[in-house]
Amino acid sequence: MPESSEPTADLPSSVDEVYSFLGPSGTFTEAALRQVPEAAGKNWRSVNNVGEALADVVAGRSVAAMIAIENSIEGGVSVAQDALATVPGLRIIGEYLVPVNFVLVARPGTTLADVKTVNAHPVAYGQCHLWLDAHLPEHGHLPASSNVAAAASLFEGSTADAAIAPPGIVDHHDVVVLATEIGDNPNAVTRFVLVSRDRGVPEPTGADKTSLIAELPDDRPGSLLDLLEQFSTRGVNLSLIESRPIGDALGRYRFVIDADGHIHDERVADALLGLRRFSPAVIFLGSYPRADKQKVEFDPRYRDAVFTEARDWLASLTAPEGAVPATPAAAAAQG
Repeated sequence: MPESSEPTADLPSSVDEVYSFLGPSGTFTEAALRQVPEAAGKNWRSVNNVGEALADVVAGRSVAAMIAIENSIEGGVSVAQDALATVPGLRIIGEYLVPVNFVLVARPGTTLADVKTVNAHPVAYGQCHLWLDAHLPEHGHLPASSNVAAAASLFEGSTADAAIAPPGIVDHHDVVVLATEIGDNPNAVTRFVLVSRDRGVPEPTGADKTSLIAELPDDRPGSLLDLLEQFSTRGVNLSLIESRPIGDALGRYRFVIDADGHIHDERVADALLGLRRFSPAVIFLGSYPRADKQKVEFDPRYRDAVFTEARDWLASLTAPEGAVPATPAAAAAQG
């Protein structure tokens, strides 16, 4: 871990060496940032919430920010999805997966029987509710800005008796562990994304993901089906689709979408064209390599050559007689 990964009050003069993350040190978000090769040895800025992290990027205080976007148990992180929908000029440039489990910690001298109130980040709390209901059925919950902050608050006047925290919390605070592996699902994973103002798009790898946000044009039967058909008719699989209220009226929603493939893939590009014609507002959040590196599988009917050949054929229909076709595909169409 870089020496400068602890919370910093004063930023260095070279902003292109700063990465923001949800702190304090020891969070899962910091663990995700450790997976970024470009961030190694750079300055890491600890922030209190997603809004502050993205504000750093927009203001130029940071070159990028790591934020949680989805959890395998709780689904999408709504605060992050809403921020990406409303803060202009942001791009996702990478995604990272972090296995997630939790411990219950307390001040020295505290026993499980003493625990009446638990401090925890709301997402972590939701992932541990089965254990908590079984072992602390009458407990109360105090929300925290992060799981590490929850543990730190035990020594800062918090009325909580215990906190939900990452297993490595004992390396950062003098707490006692009351219980381990309290997460409801031992296979839980949180997906993080690195967000930047960089408008460049990484080259396709064959194992890519494209993230978008799109609004429905109106509230009518079949409107969502029309949106989904922009992808299904091009053979593009959606690995995530979640609705979020726009907020200006009842029944008005935007959809957060992850599509398998890259914007430079013909099938994905054509789907985006169809989506833009259909939706009044489309936000392109980026195309980037998948964290799991799994190659995207699709029907060969939607390979790139099929789309380019179709465009060449269409161009050949109105080409002057005797004109040299632009491509071999066009020549075949004329022949």
